[in-house]
Amino acid sequence: MTVSLCVREPYRVDGDRQFRFGVVAAAAVPGIGALSPVVSSDGAAAMGGHIDDTLGNRLSRYLADGVAIDDAVEALLGAEDVASRRGRQLHGVGRSSCVTVSGRDCVAAADRDGDHYTAAGTHLPNEAALDAMVDRYTGAAFGDDPLAERLIDALTAAREVGIDSRRGDSDSDGPLTVGSAAVRVVTTESTDDRRFYNDLRVDASESPITDLETTYNAALLGYEQTVDAYGEPDAPSSP
Repeated sequence: MTVSLCVREPYRVDGDRQFRFGVVAAAAVPGIGALSPVVSSDGAAAMGGHIDDTLGNRLSRYLADGVAIDDAVEALLGAEDVASRRGRQLHGVGRSSCVTVSGRDCVAAADRDGDHYTAAGTHLPNEAALDAMVDRYTGAAFGDDPLAERLIDALTAAREVGIDSRRGDSDSDGPLTVGSAAVRVVTTESTDDRRFYNDLRVDASESPITDLETTYNAALLGYEQTVDAYGEPDAPSSP
């Protein structure tokens, strides 16, 4: 149903440590951007499997209260009944830790974790999609391009391998043809300008990842046009 990547990128501005948190996700059903990505200045997480639309808000509150993300996820899932917990996939990164959980009832599920990222998916034809996504991201991690752009590129690498056996396209005869994709990036650095390209969704499309990339390019152009027309209050490092 869902493939997703969560990342944490620390950096410094004027000697102060800052963080970029980001999530990119795609699904073979509409509306994944409204449910799966959970991103704040305290961390980034994504959900798959049986998604509870209240789980993200509760996780965000835990993180805002200073609870480590692995402890927060353990507490949230531990409070659920066994049947619900077995159907959950939840992964993410906080300021100092990461977590990956794939319940035993998640179909064709897999996950990955590193120092500053986690990746996961369900209904995967194989695990090569996760490896391709992680390899593409880690090859460009902490790069000069905006994080949102690098996340979308990583998602594109997963799509090129194949991310959902139920999706109907040129490579599969699955029953689902309409999917969705989303990217969201939050930085702890205080800025006076809104970066339009950091929070984008394609809610229903037969080519959601391609459309997300197109939407990102348009949003980046719109941001650059706005800066050219009205100026930029500050010149912070690129998120």
